[in-house]
Formats: sequence, C-alpha cells, structure tokens
Amino acid sequence: MLHSFAYILSFLIGGIALIVVLTTKFKVPAFFALFFACLLVGLGIGLPFAGVLTIIKDGFGNILKSLGLIIVLGTALGLLLEYTGSTAVMAAFLLKKLGRRHAPLAMSVTGFIAGLPIFCDSGFIVLSGLNKSMARRTGIPITIMSVSLATGLYAIHCLVPPHPGSSAAAGIIGVDFGKLILVGIAVALPAMIVGNLWARYAGKGAPDKLTEDVIAEHKKDEYPSLTRACLPVIVPIVLIGLKSFLTTGITAPGGWLAIITIIGDPVIALLVGVLLAFNGKWSWKKSETGKLLQDATEKAGGILVIIGMGGAFGAILTAAKIGEHFSESLALGSMGIFFPFLITSVLKTAQGSSTVAIITAASIVQPLLPALGLDTETGKLLCVLAMGAGSMMISHANDAYFWVIAKFSGLEMKTMLKVYSVATIWMGLTTMAMVYILSKVL
Repeated sequence: MLHSFAYILSFLIGGIALIVVLTTKFKVPAFFALFFACLLVGLGIGLPFAGVLTIIKDGFGNILKSLGLIIVLGTALGLLLEYTGSTAVMAAFLLKKLGRRHAPLAMSVTGFIAGLPIFCDSGFIVLSGLNKSMARRTGIPITIMSVSLATGLYAIHCLVPPHPGSSAAAGIIGVDFGKLILVGIAVALPAMIVGNLWARYAGKGAPDKLTEDVIAEHKKDEYPSLTRACLPVIVPIVLIGLKSFLTTGITAPGGWLAIITIIGDPVIALLVGVLLAFNGKWSWKKSETGKLLQDATEKAGGILVIIGMGGAFGAILTAAKIGEHFSESLALGSMGIFFPFLITSVLKTAQGSSTVAIITAASIVQPLLPALGLDTETGKLLCVLAMGAGSMMISHANDAYFWVIAKFSGLEMKTMLKVYSVATIWMGLTTMAMVYILSKVL
C-alpha cells in the first residue's frame, strides 16, 4: 500500500465517526450510515469508485448468504412464541416454582429463556404485563422487577444467535453457530445474575409507579401447555448443539451422523422450531398465519439490510488491508481478547445499538485476528464473546431498548440511568471476566 498507517487509520476513524454521528445526531438508519462509511473509507484510501461498489456488493451478498435464512426464521419463531402465549407460560411456570420472594430472579430467568429466540425489545414488551402483575401481587418495586427482566433478556440478546449482532459477528469472524450458542448461554448466565443482583440492590429506593398494562392477555384456556410452549425453544438448541459437538472434525459423516448434520444445521433446526411453535395454538386461520409470517419477514428485512451492509463495511476494511497496517504498527498481540471488547464498548456507548456496534467491531477485528493471536477456532469463539461483552456497555439514552424499558415500566430517566444503565456496565465487565477465564482454560 502506498498510503501510511496514519493515513489509513484516519479514514477508519472517520468512517466509524460518520456511523456514530449519522445514527445518533441525525437519526439516519444504520444501513445508510454504514453505506456512506463504506464510500468514505473506500474512496479515501484510493480505491476506484467502481471497485468500491463491487466490494460493497460482494460483502453485502456474502454475509446474507450465510445469515439470511437464520435471521428470518429466528424472527418468525420469536413472533410465533409471542402470539401463542408460549413465553407467558414459561414465565408463569418459573414464577410458580421460585415463589413470590424470588420474583425478581424469576423474571430474570424468564427473560433469559424467552430471550433465546426473541429480541430483547419485543420480549420485554410481551412480558411487561406479567411483570407488572407480579410487582403488584408481591409488593416488590417495579424498578427491581423491570430491570431484572430487562437484564435477563439483554444478556442473551448480546451473546447468543440467532440474535443479529452475535449471528453477524459469527459469520464475519467464522465461528461455529452451535458452539457459540452453547458457550454463549453459559457465559450469559453470570451476566444475568449480576444484572439481577444490581437491580435488587439499586432499585430499593427508586420511585414505585406502575403504568397501565398495554399487552392484552390470553384467556386461560388459550394458553399452550408447558411442554408445547418450551419445545420450540429447546429442540432447535439441542439439534444445533448435537451437530456441533458430534460432527466436529468429521469431514464426511455417515449414517446417523449424516442425519444429525442435516437436522442440526441452524436453518433446519430453526425451521423445526417454527413448525413446533405452531403447535402452541390449537386452531389457526389462514389470515392470521399469513399475517404473522408476513410480519416476521418484514421485521427480518430491516435487520438483514443492516447486517448485509455491516458485511460490506468489513469487506472494505479488508480491501484496505487494515489488519496488516495494525499488526505492523501496534503491539496487538499483548491486547488479545481485550481489543475486541474495548472497540465494541466504545461503539456501543457512542451510538446505542448493540447490533451495529458488534457488526462494525467484527468488521474491524476480522483482519486483525492473526495479530491478536485469535486466528484459531477457539480464539475466534472467544473474540465473538468478547465483542458480545462489549456490546452490553453502556445502554443509555441513545439505545432504543433503554426507552422500551422506561416506557413500558413507567420509570424516570434518572432511575433508568442509576439502575439499568449501571447494571449493563456490571454485566459487560462480568461477561468479559468470564471470557478471560475461558481463554486461560480452553
């Protein structure tokens, strides 16, 4: 490359700054912010305009090829579980088993489980009615209950596929989905616990104001059984996990392993989950089925264009040979997994979206993997988990999820910052500590 490292770095920083400014100050959708960043960096480093467009198209297409079906099916599964009342059934079971005294923990666990297939914002909305009902019955402040639920959902959302951020990072970095799901769940558990503990500690003296329920509840006889509610979540995870751990290192599996390879593919496993989710309601009308699936594809479309453009931004950075410049100029080897964590934390805090933060960070980190000493299968897994930890820090007023929690719980800005935002800091640091421990064990 004819350009110096400082010159290349200035355009990289400029591209990231452009994403942050456009998405926060001017409220430009992330897709267009990433697209303009691609043009700025690509043209700035001297690539021809036609070449930049070709790289953008290739990067966009390649990431959608690996993630498109997973995101659409994951979105459909989440909507179906909401619509059939399956998430409410799982929540009620946990509350019954844990008791009123442990209602905040029950809400955390409910959010954790329901958050596996459902995005944190929609998960919080659909469970907010149950959350407020429990707050009334137990007398526990709504702040404690709401932040417990919110952090349970948030822990899974930032770390585990098929959520868009971790899915995109896995696709960009090259991590097995099954292993990321299973290890991600294990790493997310301490984050959920820390979020719950902080909510119970900091939420004690917060104002206790309940808003009216906004989610219409099902009639009692319309809810599915616990088994029917849980199967759509459990079966896909088991299938994907079996494939990842039983077929690792086998180039041409035969017999029953060949069957596991097929049904354990994330696309097929999620499709099985979607079909099982339809069993959560005994009778379906053609109109409601079509509308639900249409809503799922429309919702997934908005996510996919962001992920695709994130892949395009990564392709531009690869063409700029950012990785080579970083490895030659900085002692990245000594930073290891802390570099992905730090850069994702900065992006998340600056522009608000965990998804945009982790996708952008993955695009930057991917060419740096050899220099960071993370170019092994285990290193890549730890890298994605470290970025997931970074994408938790810090959720505040520029995060849409922050306002979903505030709106549906009736919490004031001061309370949200004191309890929820600080909880996300503890969650991110705890998750990073767990990733560091794993790096020493694996």
